[in-house]
Amino acid sequence: MRVDRALALSDQLDGLSETPKLDCELLLCHLLNKPRSYLYAWPDIELSQSQQQNYTQLLERRVAGEPVAHLIGRQGFWTLELEVSPDTLIPRPETELLVEWALQQFSDQPVRVADLGTGTGAIALALASERPGWQITATELHPGAVLLAQRNAERLGIHNVQILAGSWCAPLSGRYELILSNPPYIDSEHICLTQGDVRYEPRSALVAEQQGMADIIDIIHQAPNYLVKGGWLVFEHGYDQGGAVRAQLDTAGFQQCFTQLDLNGHERITGGCYASER
Repeated sequence: MRVDRALALSDQLDGLSETPKLDCELLLCHLLNKPRSYLYAWPDIELSQSQQQNYTQLLERRVAGEPVAHLIGRQGFWTLELEVSPDTLIPRPETELLVEWALQQFSDQPVRVADLGTGTGAIALALASERPGWQITATELHPGAVLLAQRNAERLGIHNVQILAGSWCAPLSGRYELILSNPPYIDSEHICLTQGDVRYEPRSALVAEQQGMADIIDIIHQAPNYLVKGGWLVFEHGYDQGGAVRAQLDTAGFQQCFTQLDLNGHERITGGCYASER
């Protein structure tokens, strides 16, 4: 089978994936250990018998619904290539909005930042790669995810991130200028849990009680003990949760509360500035 004919098999993913052609490109790049440009520069290259068999198997698994990131073991986020596994959420482009906001809000001055529920380490490592002078602490409850985030940091040569095991703020010490989190925020009855890649991701990283708000509320209650006066707490959340998150922040003593939309026009991140006196 030639490369161009292998790519043409993307029609098997029509209606099953939003990006059938890209999925096939990534699977082939993984098997050939080549960049995507190679596929179009050398479309008539023949796959070996073992490569063809492996590609067919991967394509069958993708047709069955397995995420491409799990099939190839990695996912791009920001400017980084991250190892992924079924222990964590697959990093998504929408989460880059948290990284953008933090980089715009704080310049190169040294700041202490915490990333709660770091998963692959995506947010913490993206910030650390852009701001070597920042001191970043990432917390994660699940042991498999802790090890994964540590491997990503080591492989990428990023040394200004400390990854600690524990729930939300519990492993933190001292106070921080910025606390970020992409916690579970999906209601347990939401139909999206039966669709797409999320079927293969850990429910513990997706689902929260109280219509998806329970973990956000827990963090809002914990964070004031770890923020400097004037420090910021910012979340990623569901498309319809901005108002609820702002209300919780306001009740807890946060000011300048805001919600920012993603590129699809959906509410995506919400935060506030903590004042110890109102």
